[in-house]
Amino acid sequence: MNNYPTLFLEQKVHRNKKQILLKFAYHNDLINKVRSIKGTYWSKSLNCWYIKDTKENLLLLLNTFKNITAVNTDKVITKKGFKRDLTLDEKQLLNNFYLYLKGKRYSQSTIQTYTFFIADFVNFNTKTPLEELTHKNVEHFIEKVFIDRNYSISSQRQFISALKLFIAFYPNTNINELVLERPKKSRKLPSVLSQEEVLQIIAATQNLKHRAIIALIYSCGLRISELINLKLADFFIDRKQLIVKNGKGRKDRYVSLADSFLPLLSNYYYSYKPKLFFVEGLNGNKYSSESVRQFLKKSCLKAGITKTVTPHTLRHSYATHLLENGVDIRYIQSLLGHAKPETTMIYTHVKRKDLMQIQNPLDTALKKINKPDNNNEKLVLSGNI
Repeated sequence: MNNYPTLFLEQKVHRNKKQILLKFAYHNDLINKVRSIKGTYWSKSLNCWYIKDTKENLLLLLNTFKNITAVNTDKVITKKGFKRDLTLDEKQLLNNFYLYLKGKRYSQSTIQTYTFFIADFVNFNTKTPLEELTHKNVEHFIEKVFIDRNYSISSQRQFISALKLFIAFYPNTNINELVLERPKKSRKLPSVLSQEEVLQIIAATQNLKHRAIIALIYSCGLRISELINLKLADFFIDRKQLIVKNGKGRKDRYVSLADSFLPLLSNYYYSYKPKLFFVEGLNGNKYSSESVRQFLKKSCLKAGITKTVTPHTLRHSYATHLLENGVDIRYIQSLLGHAKPETTMIYTHVKRKDLMQIQNPLDTALKKINKPDNNNEKLVLSGNI
């Protein structure tokens, strides 16, 4: 175990939601480890990191730091039956599965999530030899664990993906990989800002660094993780391009820089003089994604925009506005770094220009009945009925 400070976990309501606080003495390596966990944010008011208080996240934290540093859970209340009771052989098997995923070059976040789900599955069926596990065991696990813990459909899909890989790693079970089915994804339409609203948010942002961040996320359609990992060397000003390296799915892509953004970029660079990353936090470290969310929220309030706006809303808006401006969906897919065209196609459902051209049947009906050559009394919806 590394010589890291003890990690203290604590449950508290923050931002009107139950959170798990992560408290520890300042340590760069431990901070970077916490940052690598999806869903962790820094709170300036609490002076600590936090993550949503769920059983899944608590187990993820315990699993992540168990071989790194001591974890104090005295201020964490857990329900009976929450703790795993794995045998030494099962622990060794899971460690080997972890290494197997690492060898497949999956991201650290995916490795941790998949190992967590398989550990839960093995623990749930600890009285049944792995060789005897069937689809019935899988169904029973989903019914008793996923439903009881109120896991999302997305989490269930991740578990099936993890199980498919586990079967490939350990093919001695009676679970047929081909029969395993993922539940259908929830198809929620993304929240989108108008172009006028985007400009209002930028205009309301007085801080130069914050303004440059918002303008770049929108004008290049960046994910928040891509922004905070963006380096100065990734900008090619002479070609008006930047390269997004190692994006989602370990893909690189080029995106164009807006002409109107270049003066803002120059002003920001010479004012703040970042050394390595496009935007830097204390001591030249990576900027916090939570900081971006916080100042974006404040800018929206100043701009009088009441809808919920996140950095990803800016990305959604970028894609939708490109589509409304007539850019081919295939180019948009490339600019966003989507692996499948189906992912990009969701923006066709929120494209405003085409939808606005469709006449509502109520308007059509009123036009027919209120034709100039119609001698009947004109019908007005707002009048007396």
